[in-house]
Amino acid sequence: MKALIVVDIQNDFCPGGSLAVNDGDAVVPYVNRLIKSFSDSGSRVIYTRDWHPANHSSFADFGGIWPAHCVAGTDGAAFHPDLIEAPGSIIISKADKTESDAYSGFEGTELDKELKMLGIDNLVVAGLATDYCVKNTVLDALSKGYETVVAEDCIRAVDVQTGDGERAILEMTKAGAVFRTSNSLIAR
Repeated sequence: MKALIVVDIQNDFCPGGSLAVNDGDAVVPYVNRLIKSFSDSGSRVIYTRDWHPANHSSFADFGGIWPAHCVAGTDGAAFHPDLIEAPGSIIISKADKTESDAYSGFEGTELDKELKMLGIDNLVVAGLATDYCVKNTVLDALSKGYETVVAEDCIRAVDVQTGDGERAILEMTKAGAVFRTSNSLIAR
């Protein structure tokens, strides 16, 4: 069975947010088409989100490298307003402890357990950001034995260093991820 993993399409990662990914909101229409297709075909849709405490260790004010972002319960932590929520979907909150950072949807969460319980062995991953949370979620999925496809038009990179996104794509490809367009992943 397959599932769609929608990674961190939250307000703070979209234009106007405190840690905005360039064109982060541009993925929403494509991801919505995938969500609808997966949902309509009876496949699971799982959303991951950063859900930080206000004093999270990754924040610059507390010794980290990032501006405060995705603080639990705030508008910045909310999913993008245009992102549709599939009926019966699962939300996985990550990095919700002060001292633990988690770029991967698998790190410190029940994601692997949920997928195994549902009999899912094939994943499609979409979301933000290519060079951090998407990359780490994909690499963890592959290391746990999931067949993993990345919807290449449904991701965007932070690119702290120019080319980080491209390097992340190469790393995911070398690890065994397959990249396909969202159109090719729509159930027909």
